[in-house]
Amino acid sequence: MLPNLLNILDIFLVSLLLYGVYKLMKNSGALNIFIGVLSFLALWVLVSYVLKLKMLGSLLDKFVSVGAIALIVLFQNEIRRFFVMLGSRRQWNSFVSLFSPKQAERSSKQYVVQMVLACKNMAESKTGALIVIEQNVSLDSYVLTGERIDAVISARLIENIFFKNTPLHDGAMIVSNDKIVAAACILPVSASTDIPEHYGLRHRSALGISQQSDAIAVVVSEETGQIALAHNGTMVGNLTTTELERRLDELIVQKKELREERLARRLRRRGSSDGSRPKPKQKA
Repeated sequence: MLPNLLNILDIFLVSLLLYGVYKLMKNSGALNIFIGVLSFLALWVLVSYVLKLKMLGSLLDKFVSVGAIALIVLFQNEIRRFFVMLGSRRQWNSFVSLFSPKQAERSSKQYVVQMVLACKNMAESKTGALIVIEQNVSLDSYVLTGERIDAVISARLIENIFFKNTPLHDGAMIVSNDKIVAAACILPVSASTDIPEHYGLRHRSALGISQQSDAIAVVVSEETGQIALAHNGTMVGNLTTTELERRLDELIVQKKELREERLARRLRRRGSSDGSRPKPKQKA
């Protein structure tokens, strides 16, 4: 009975791993390369072990023998993203926010409103903008490419940063821990082939950072004034300010509340398992 359960668990974990690899490749735009590698492996198995063609099989064996190095070269960005996501979970920030959950919630909602207001004004004046909001994966390497600011988020400051012909308007503004940490930052450009042609470099950079991390990127088009949002390798365009506020509230505020609630529940269970209970108050 136990070996059967272990086999089922083994199959489930392998399926989960393959599905995760598929999603990672799809979001990064490398799905076609991944399918090509699988097709080559299927061809190698067919030639070497099914048809047993010695000359062609020996030639394919040479390629397979250096396959690990080739895979590292082909998928270096995806491998890097996997390890960054694996090691950049900020549990201590969630733990600290437990002691002031209402304050964290209020500040998050407040800066979402300020960003939406700034995007509304920039969309009306057709001022191009690219705002990146850090989530669990650290964006410190991209912060270093820009100018450090460390300022409280306000609509006027955001509009001033992206005002045309100012020194910081060209590039991305990065938001982390409810603050503007840097501006004029350089982001990776997405190499995906299914991006609409009317999207410019800002949109490609927004999609690129959403493929390399779990960050949220908001774009205001300089040509049309339309607002777009990129997250997890997908982009939604032509958003109204109401839709933008709703999506940011779902991705930032509600997720933060859910993380805090889960961590608090986990700590309560741990406390109850240790036999620690709050002492009853003594009557005066």
